[in-house]
Amino acid sequence: MSSKIYFRQGKGFDLRRGMINLTTRLHHTIAPGHARKVAKNLLLTPDRSKRLIEEPAGLVRRQIETSEGKIMTYQLGQGPTWILGHGWSGSSSQFFSLMEHIAAAGYTALAFDNPAHGESEGRYGHLPGFVKAFDSVLDQQASIAGVIAHSMGGAMVLESRHALLEGKPVLLVAPVLNYTENLVSTVRRSGYSMKLFDEVVGEIAETYQYALDSIDPLERLKARLGSAVIVHDKADRFASFAHSKQAEQYDHVKLLATEGLGHGRILNSDPLRQAFDSLAS
Repeated sequence: MSSKIYFRQGKGFDLRRGMINLTTRLHHTIAPGHARKVAKNLLLTPDRSKRLIEEPAGLVRRQIETSEGKIMTYQLGQGPTWILGHGWSGSSSQFFSLMEHIAAAGYTALAFDNPAHGESEGRYGHLPGFVKAFDSVLDQQASIAGVIAHSMGGAMVLESRHALLEGKPVLLVAPVLNYTENLVSTVRRSGYSMKLFDEVVGEIAETYQYALDSIDPLERLKARLGSAVIVHDKADRFASFAHSKQAEQYDHVKLLATEGLGHGRILNSDPLRQAFDSLAS
């Protein structure tokens, strides 16, 4: 979903809700085809990061072909491979600092830009496409040591059924474990026409054979084999810390709670590097 809605905060947001609801419902009534096209652009178009982050020395870029188009990958280091997956409106560059740490520890760090993100192809982004791209990256690996994922990337990893993930450790950073609930409630709070939302989601579900109500990252985490560590800030405004706290009750899940790091700064934090060290060892 577009960051215009997903990350919208403040009092002005509530004041516009009624107008948004009225105009989107009226648009859908008068010109349903055009309304669906506009809704698709708004709900499925992420913000491509334009931040210039210095690349680590020795970083290797490589495009791979997938069913979701050409996906850009970034590799650093040598040794067993850790795959890194970003979230909505993110990119692999968010991981560069962590990738240097992983490489220095004797591993290969392999990140990739999801469809419609970073330097990968694609106009629209959504979780089924994320999972498809992730599985395509895994298909090209003989084996992996583990996976690290941020935000919506956590849902992507937990929803994947790829054989290489079986029993492998997972490091989840500010994961959206209540993905479906979070998505639906956020759109509803925005005032956007839920009928239009349902039609856009229904089209994706039909194309990918992937119903929205079948997505349940928290339940997938509960059922998976292999250890998992969650690093999550208590005051995260975009991903529910409460659901990470709930996951802590599972025997194979450890939660490292942080303070003052939010949803993004946590990616360049010492607690995250320490969590990787403990999980990798």
